[in-house]
Amino acid sequence: MRGFSFTIGMLAATIGLGVPTVLAQKQGGTLRVYQRENPPSASILEEATISTAFPFSPLFNNLVKYDPQKPKEGTDTIVPELAESWNLDETRTKLTFKLRTGVKWHDHKPFSAQDVVCTFDLINGKVEGTRKSPRKIWFENVDKVTADTETEATFHLKAPQPSLLNLLASGLTPMYPCHVSARDMRTKPIGTGPFKLDDWKSNQSIRLVRNPDYWKKDRPYLDAIESRIITSRSTRILAFMAGEFDLTTVDDVTIPLLKDVAQRTPQAVCSLNAAGTYANLMVNHTAAPFDNPQVRLAMMLTLDRKSFTQIMGEGKLGIGGAMMPLPDGRWGMPAEFQAALPGYAEDVEKSRAEGRKIVEGLGYSKDNPLKIKVTTRSLDSYKDAAVILVDHLRHIHIEGELAVAESSAWYNIMQKKNYTVALNVTGVGVDDPDANLVENFLCKSERNFTRYCNPDVDKLIEEQSREADVEKRKQIVWTIEKKLVEDAARPVIYHSRGGTCWYPQVKGIVRHDNSIYNQWRFEDVWLDK
Repeated sequence: MRGFSFTIGMLAATIGLGVPTVLAQKQGGTLRVYQRENPPSASILEEATISTAFPFSPLFNNLVKYDPQKPKEGTDTIVPELAESWNLDETRTKLTFKLRTGVKWHDHKPFSAQDVVCTFDLINGKVEGTRKSPRKIWFENVDKVTADTETEATFHLKAPQPSLLNLLASGLTPMYPCHVSARDMRTKPIGTGPFKLDDWKSNQSIRLVRNPDYWKKDRPYLDAIESRIITSRSTRILAFMAGEFDLTTVDDVTIPLLKDVAQRTPQAVCSLNAAGTYANLMVNHTAAPFDNPQVRLAMMLTLDRKSFTQIMGEGKLGIGGAMMPLPDGRWGMPAEFQAALPGYAEDVEKSRAEGRKIVEGLGYSKDNPLKIKVTTRSLDSYKDAAVILVDHLRHIHIEGELAVAESSAWYNIMQKKNYTVALNVTGVGVDDPDANLVENFLCKSERNFTRYCNPDVDKLIEEQSREADVEKRKQIVWTIEKKLVEDAARPVIYHSRGGTCWYPQVKGIVRHDNSIYNQWRFEDVWLDK
């Protein structure tokens, strides 16, 4: 199901987005938007949440980016940004970027190739004061980055990697300045982007203002972007319907809530898309009895994915593996391949009977259940799914007690494995195996929160990364998916769909199909009022 936008009052759905407008863009005005929580910091390179990427992406630029006007992201939609052009040598291991001249940081210092080097020094943890680097694993194949001249930077690869441009195009890979510390980038970020940080009141608001020295002389159109932080979903949706905001945060409007928006605000325009996130069952592989792969298999067998999608999204959510399912994603498994995998069969009761048999073989029963805590994050999308998960575990004699953790502590809990069983929601930074599979399932990845480790899977991940033929690469990816399911590595429950809504005066919003992270520069957005 492709993403679609519609003016609710007219009920006129239009497949895709980015329909060209005949109106001339207008300069000025303040875009009002809300955030679902206080960002853990403003440093996109050090964080792994849309709560940082959405409000602060307008401060930055990448070397390259995904075309904001094309909803389906991929290699064919990558366009220049700070790099004017690029060239891959004959060995396919040296990728050289020719950089734009005259680009300045917000503090008026010039951007140069050395800043590209510094950005990747930070990503690789070589910069003093770097706290964490969730994207380090993406660039393990980059041996070094060199500043050949002030306007040329070269990525030297250990082996050919066709997907490198996709990783660089992600909104999670902005360029950082050499002259600003990692610490300051968390609270006083400096970028080259269309907007500058004016004010950030923790747990209250964020205000960005137009960068008058932006290297695109006719951008941005907006004078400012003002965000208010509202942690209650019902409160912020009601505020949007009351006209307090021009735009919701990305994918915040659930499918059931779209009906309320339709009834109360028929003039609103909403885009329902694959959210680029998926709910997954996290099991600490080092904690008994979950170090037993058979127990993890039993937990996977009790999942009724269709029930999740019906309750959470009226049957409109996606069912797939680690890669986004078709047609939203580019790497999803064919339906017949997926249906043959353990836990994906239509007969859920038969699967649950197999799961109960495994658990009963360990001495547990209805009268003697395995008692655990199911940890999740204090966001509605997490908590709602975790409640359903607890009910499904009951069918195989596992009695779960819900434990809700504050968002500010969530990634620390995951990284330190301070959980036994958890319901997590994982964001797809780039719809490419070199991002999603590498980040979440490679043995040495710090984002592999369950510490799942299969050397055979590692070899296959490396093999698909080097493969230039897309169809051959897909075959390898599907083999990896099969092994992940058989190992109950990190069972994917469903792929989310969510609504992003705005009022008709907001122009230039194009919601992308296969990621939530890569389209929020806001330089093309304008207000028709």
